Amino acid sequence: MGRTIDVLHLEELLSGCTHLETLILMFDVSIFLHQNFALVWALASWKLTSLEIGYISSVMVAELLSPAAGPSQSSNHCSTILPNLQKLCLSVDYITDIMVSTISKCLASLTHLDLRDSPIMEPRMAFDLTNNGLQQINAHGKLKHLCLVRSQEIAPVYFKRVNDLGILLMADKCSAMESICLGGFCQVTDTGYKTILHSCSRLCRLKVFYGTHLTDLVFHDIIATSLSLTHVGLRWCNLLTNLAVARLVSNGELSVLDLRDCRNLGDDALQAISTLAKLRSLLMDGCDISDVGLSYVGKGLMSRSLVSLSLRGCKRLTDRCISSLFDGHTILELRELDLSNLPNLSDAGVLLLAKSRIPISALRLRQCPLIGDTSVMALASMQIDENVWHGSSLRLLDIYNCGGITQLAFRWLKKPYFPRLKWLGVTGSVNRDVVDALARSRPYVHVATRGEELGTDQWDDLDGIYLQDYEEVDELEQWLLGGDNMSDEEMEDGADVADLFE
Repeated sequence: MGRTIDVLHLEELLSGCTHLETLILMFDVSIFLHQNFALVWALASWKLTSLEIGYISSVMVAELLSPAAGPSQSSNHCSTILPNLQKLCLSVDYITDIMVSTISKCLASLTHLDLRDSPIMEPRMAFDLTNNGLQQINAHGKLKHLCLVRSQEIAPVYFKRVNDLGILLMADKCSAMESICLGGFCQVTDTGYKTILHSCSRLCRLKVFYGTHLTDLVFHDIIATSLSLTHVGLRWCNLLTNLAVARLVSNGELSVLDLRDCRNLGDDALQAISTLAKLRSLLMDGCDISDVGLSYVGKGLMSRSLVSLSLRGCKRLTDRCISSLFDGHTILELRELDLSNLPNLSDAGVLLLAKSRIPISALRLRQCPLIGDTSVMALASMQIDENVWHGSSLRLLDIYNCGGITQLAFRWLKKPYFPRLKWLGVTGSVNRDVVDALARSRPYVHVATRGEELGTDQWDDLDGIYLQDYEEVDELEQWLLGGDNMSDEEMEDGADVADLFE
């Protein structure tokens, strides 16, 4: 789509929308000529407070905010473009000192800054972020949310020119910060992270990617701070142990906890987490937990509030983990469950899940070799209400690359089964004709066949518990409203299937 859009379209958009408050450009804007791209933003509404761009070069960012500046003064001169912008989210080629400095100086009303890059190679000094750049952040003192992430998606590249001193200089200007996300800072140690915890007294959200030097010591005396953390993410922090989690849960207000890929966390961590009475979302992908550890979840205080649980890649889990979670129907609020990449989870475990009658909306079982047709049949037969059969409550089902799925399963993915379904992940390379026919017969269902993830990453959207927008009308609603008539045969199938697993 980006190739069909030029700077004239952008000019028409900005000049025509005089009351525009939020703008999201989800494409590569580097296709525009740099000079024209910068100048056209003078037409933007003064009411524009939020801007998100899918991809833009760091050079274009500087030119956008200071189009009238000469080459020697681009980082010091600021125009009145976007004078009231409060939120800026950019994916760039490189996060640099010049770009950060320009943003900080030119956007006087900025409260939310989200910058992410994913370099293909180690950047040179002029195209990198250093301690000096961090020192420029929050020049106007209004910043509440800061996100600086160097992704590892393309190559293992880090912010190697930032150390504890840079974090100290940043924290000194960001004491009123409420949300901080740092990713790829491989030279920052416990000293730097503790500085954030002890300097930013209003901090309620902390996320760290690839904290290669982050250890338990960061949280050793967290109880002595005045922090009231509600959202914490510590992903790919492999030096953390159960002791860190035991200290962290002293923040009893925690509602979202992301500990994915922390390989040394185990059952003792789950036992500590189970004491959190307000926890809504827990992500433990790749952790060293067992069925016994999950029994703490089912019996703990968190069982009354937990809505989303992800256990992807926890290799020690077996079918017993389902019994540990759902015996006694203790986790009544659970709506999202990720059991992907579990080599020991079989159809027997999914059958137990179906019998629990928990109204789950999103279930991910991708890459489970022992999951097959029986699981699909059981989920299709899942009855929530004893008196009325309206089929499974699932709106998202991901069974991509499950080992036992055959053409038989696709019969159970047709109408009237899964009437609420909006998103379906299956393997498209096998039985291509069957998959295509299914997609045509269920126009309200988005069928993904190439292994793409369904839904957004909770790391990127910790405000929302649900990963998908389910506001669109589904097949069941169409049927109940009389807009989609089921055949008599389909209605009889629906009535019979409710009794299959009684």
